[in-house]
Amino acid sequence: MANTHPIDPVEFAAELIRCPSVTPEEGGALDLLQARLESLGFTCTRLPFSEEGTPDVDNLYARIGTEGPNFCFAGHTDVVPVGDEAAWSVPPFSGEIKSGKLFGRGATDMKSAIAAFAAASARVLEEGKPKGSLSFLITGDEEGPAVNGTIKMLEWCAAHGETIDDCLVGEPTNPEALGDMIKIGRRGSVNGWLTVYGAQGHVAYPHLADNPVPRMAAMLTALAGLKLDDGTPYFQPSNLEITTVDVGNTATNVIPAEVRAHFNIRFNDLQTSEGLEKLVRETLDKVIAEHGGAYNLLFKKSGDAFVTEPGRLSNLVSSAVEKVTGRTPELSTSGGTSDARFIKNYARVLEFGLVSQSMHKVDEHIAVADIEHLTDIYEAVLRGYFES
Repeated sequence: MANTHPIDPVEFAAELIRCPSVTPEEGGALDLLQARLESLGFTCTRLPFSEEGTPDVDNLYARIGTEGPNFCFAGHTDVVPVGDEAAWSVPPFSGEIKSGKLFGRGATDMKSAIAAFAAASARVLEEGKPKGSLSFLITGDEEGPAVNGTIKMLEWCAAHGETIDDCLVGEPTNPEALGDMIKIGRRGSVNGWLTVYGAQGHVAYPHLADNPVPRMAAMLTALAGLKLDDGTPYFQPSNLEITTVDVGNTATNVIPAEVRAHFNIRFNDLQTSEGLEKLVRETLDKVIAEHGGAYNLLFKKSGDAFVTEPGRLSNLVSSAVEKVTGRTPELSTSGGTSDARFIKNYARVLEFGLVSQSMHKVDEHIAVADIEHLTDIYEAVLRGYFES
């Protein structure tokens, strides 16, 4: 059956995919979205931000209505690079449909979700403006440094009296099938860069050198042996993972002067980045006290753990998912980070989008039927939100 509403979500998703918006390029995607939203009566504000040492980024905030509550859809039009373009079965920015699937970079993550929410908004607005406000918070910097996007947009909103009450982020949340999972929170993330120092020398004369590698090995063994916690009802146990160890030594007869390692900690709401840094430094200091030597640690937080307690918002989204798909979604905090980690400081926030299996891959794609069903879910969420 032909789509008779103002926005066809599948066609609009294909149009957005045809905009080559690899971070930080806008690629025409925000222009296209702005034009479509303005045709529905939204007031659109472009928010370009810049910061020394990072690429300039364009963003879009759109709102219809002036009263509360303000229900916001948050997402991003920027996409990751295509990788080996020759490995794609279709041009990555063609927005081509084959065998009932829409192909292209951003099909899953997350241009199709933006198109679905725009189409759902159009359906609701056909019956008049809701009692409250409806808004879009769309960045071009989610897949990049995430410096000149959502963080600064939220600061701008707060400075200009733009209060967001509830927010739905359209990230691909479903592992296998649409309706599997709603994200009600995310684990926090911190990175550690560890350098252990020694003194370079000839391997045949170790007494004239100081090999830092054994000390690094002892430090990493101690870090890997830390049990951080047992998890919570909403979160899995926190975990520390060592991701690189690098000496950079190309010679076979030289004791290196230093060795470097990187680790990441994904943590739940039992932990804080400050507490984790204290624990890590105490662990490393014990090794140094036993083995001697010196080290340097750079510790940087990417985001805090958070959870939106199950309640009205999660019930509303779960009900819409069940109505459309027949599935009861799991309320989860699994996976990596997202811009929801910034939004949670300003509003209640959940994440629900498409199936995540092909995101960031060659031949990224999503079922056309899933885009249509996601539109139905978003429409049901909006109707339930404003009617209640």
